[in-house]
Amino acid sequence: MDRIPLRLIRRLTTGLALALALAGAAPADPLATRLFGAEATPSDQKPMPIGSYARGCAAGLVQLPETGPTWQAMRLGRDRNWGQPVTVAFLEDLSRVAAQQKGWNGLYIGDIGQPRGGPMASGHQSHQIGLDADIWMRPGTDMHLSRAAREKIGSIPVRTADQTRVNGKWTRAQYNIMKAAASDPRVDRIFVAAAVKVEMCKTAKPSDTSWLQKIRPWYGHASHFHIRLKCPPGATLCQTQRPTVAQLSHGGNGCDKSLRWWVTDYLEALKHPPKPKKNAKKRPHRKGPREFTMADLPAQCANVLASR
Repeated sequence: MDRIPLRLIRRLTTGLALALALAGAAPADPLATRLFGAEATPSDQKPMPIGSYARGCAAGLVQLPETGPTWQAMRLGRDRNWGQPVTVAFLEDLSRVAAQQKGWNGLYIGDIGQPRGGPMASGHQSHQIGLDADIWMRPGTDMHLSRAAREKIGSIPVRTADQTRVNGKWTRAQYNIMKAAASDPRVDRIFVAAAVKVEMCKTAKPSDTSWLQKIRPWYGHASHFHIRLKCPPGATLCQTQRPTVAQLSHGGNGCDKSLRWWVTDYLEALKHPPKPKKNAKKRPHRKGPREFTMADLPAQCANVLASR
């Protein structure tokens, strides 16, 4: 008897689970992470980011080629090198900038998104609509890594263990690459470790800092920077992120006391978390992306899953 292809099994399983969820016949709605994680191909639809970066899905995604002249897609086993066409084009463009830096031949590109976007079972809270991408801080030196090597090799942290400053792995090359990215009109914001933003504020020319507004401090970015693109023109189902970077930085470049908070109050709170107050009311549980069902996502996401 012929063996049933794994891809067909995935499609049948996903289709049955989705039908039950939509019909209300299942005792409990299947998690969206399972439904989207089971998809191995993009939807046969016009490209469209649907919903928000952390609550949505994506139609018509394209795959960043595993290897290019100036880039390598890493951790291929995750199957997360799918993005909106504008995202893939942007990454290819930025990789050419990286290849011009001393000691770099291109970029090592981490996760973008799943074939149809949506919540992921591990890792990211966002990366759901095909407009997010992680770029490793590790210099892209070898553009001919094997698939096995891409699973083993890791990126490098560029900040100290105490999180207050950059270490010796930080170079002008990373600065130049991020400046080029932040100066691109397609980019909405870039998430970095707070120490990286502090260093960039220190070393930027005083007459050329407007682009720093897009460099936003956020935890969990010691060894990569996270680029988030704007909703593309005509993407009517895409939700623009609020507050904007201009609002967050009060119209400035973000090199102010709001940045200092990340290396003072925030780190102090990590070292000495406040004790819970007696008789304090317990906050109601707020669902995270890994708990989402299809009911928590935009209605159009059901069509994305149902598409061929």
